Amino acid sequence: MKIKTVKGTNDYLPKQVALRDYLQNTILDIYVNNGFEHITTPAIEDAENLDKSEGGENLNLIFKILKRGDKLERALSDAKYDELSDMGLRYDLTLPLSRYYANNKANLILPVKTIQIDRVYRAERPQKGRLREFVQCDIDILGSSSPSCETELIYTTAKALLAIKIDEFKIKVNDRRILNSVLMHLGFNQDDLMSICIVFDKLDKIGKEGVIEELKEKGFALDAINGFSEFLEEDNITLSKIREYVNDDDAVYIEQLEKIISESEKLAAGKYEVVFDISLVRGQGYYTGTIFEVESLSFKGAIAGGGRYDNLIGKFTGENIPAVGFSIGFERIYSILSEQGYMPESMRKKVAVFYSENEYSDAALYADRLRKEYDVTMIERPKKLGKYLNRLAEQNYYGFLVYGEAEDIKIL
Repeated sequence: MKIKTVKGTNDYLPKQVALRDYLQNTILDIYVNNGFEHITTPAIEDAENLDKSEGGENLNLIFKILKRGDKLERALSDAKYDELSDMGLRYDLTLPLSRYYANNKANLILPVKTIQIDRVYRAERPQKGRLREFVQCDIDILGSSSPSCETELIYTTAKALLAIKIDEFKIKVNDRRILNSVLMHLGFNQDDLMSICIVFDKLDKIGKEGVIEELKEKGFALDAINGFSEFLEEDNITLSKIREYVNDDDAVYIEQLEKIISESEKLAAGKYEVVFDISLVRGQGYYTGTIFEVESLSFKGAIAGGGRYDNLIGKFTGENIPAVGFSIGFERIYSILSEQGYMPESMRKKVAVFYSENEYSDAALYADRLRKEYDVTMIERPKKLGKYLNRLAEQNYYGFLVYGEAEDIKIL
């Protein structure tokens, strides 16, 4: 039997779990305090739902679950290898939320403001910062197309990050409709926009030259590519500049984005920046409008992201239900704070109470008194107390007490 975890997954020791629980609970408390409600959805989704979710490159990373029993044997014997799977593990929390709304809409009041803090799965090639099983912290607003929803999500997400001491970041915003309008102005065909955006989303990784080269390799119109290359050469592309590339019908989206940015900057009160970034794409195909991303200034890289996905719920209901969401990349946050040795002052301190064989009940009653202030574990006194205390210190125990020998806790 193998004792190592499957690649891309982790075991977490009590010390690590304590920090993870604290971070998740703090984020949850902020979300709840701001009017969002906690829901849960299954980790397993119907394969058809996953395949039709427009999840961009994530669709290539789905963990598929084989059919069982006779159904599997029949698919194998008929050589229908594309029909071996009927379910899969969710790759994010947005698709499950859309199905959740369709399944429970009779019991919901619009707008619906939801919280999901849960595990998702992607068949990534495991490496630092990329796991196959990881946690996302999502808030979403369903049933409203008002730009105030974007502002609320930005504000609430920023509050959560500040509460867990992630305090050096900026929030980048864009709009898929604006980006599409720019690309069409440059000469790209509407049917090609999604493919172009997927390539453009790699700008941070492969640079402008890499993006242009990949667009050429995919055979897009050379005039459009050259125009796009010139466009990217411009420094500090502002929303005012973008107006030159956007048709009159799409100009309203610039006005909406300007309002979101100005309102968000007002709420930020100088604690973080909210800026327009035309290079922000977000890889998922289901985004239809505003998109946003939080960039850590201290640790370089995205730590949260999201956007508007007005068409995804309609795939289940046939109705036009607007929706927008923001997701914190929990594992990135946890990694940053863990490497810093972060231990919040507000976490309850852990104490050990040692007792002799015949003292448990009396010692337990004494421990209950300590539990008003500490988290207390009961341990029968070991023969080599000194070595045991060293292990407790490694696990972030604050102190200990030997029942019957002392009244005060000794700090480790």
